[in-house]
Amino acid sequence: MRTSLQFTLDGKLAKLEVDDPDMPLLYALRDDLNLRGPRFGCGLGQCGACTVHLEGAAVRSCLVPVSAVAGKTVLTLEGLANGHTLHPLQTAFIEEQAAQCGYCTNGMIMQAADLLARNPHPDETEVRQALAGNLCRCGSHARVLRAVQRAAGSLPAASNSKPA
Repeated sequence: MRTSLQFTLDGKLAKLEVDDPDMPLLYALRDDLNLRGPRFGCGLGQCGACTVHLEGAAVRSCLVPVSAVAGKTVLTLEGLANGHTLHPLQTAFIEEQAAQCGYCTNGMIMQAADLLARNPHPDETEVRQALAGNLCRCGSHARVLRAVQRAAGSLPAASNSKPA
């Protein structure tokens, strides 16, 4: 039996008909709603590639059953920008060349957005702690740290912003 559910996705009403209400939210976002920001990484909530915001908090969408978002608000990387105006984190990631292969970028940005919403001026240690659960196989962590600090307006003045 199909289950109908509605939720707010990136500021707009989303309606879904699903066969399995326990299906991961990630699958609904990618397969049913055609979003490409959240990525399938490990499927265990350990890599962070699938991170979205649920009711304003970063969650791993591979672990959240789609039924859990009924009547709630979900924000994805696609909804982080304001129309054609990128979110400061998105701009900072571009300026710092913080995406190498780009696979982890969704999770890094969404986790960092959660951090900056709670702590607008984190120091480097706080940024490192917030992103500790996000894996990057390319090794662009130094650029990611600079991008988050740039977006927070706390990039040290001595930084010359050259890619690591």
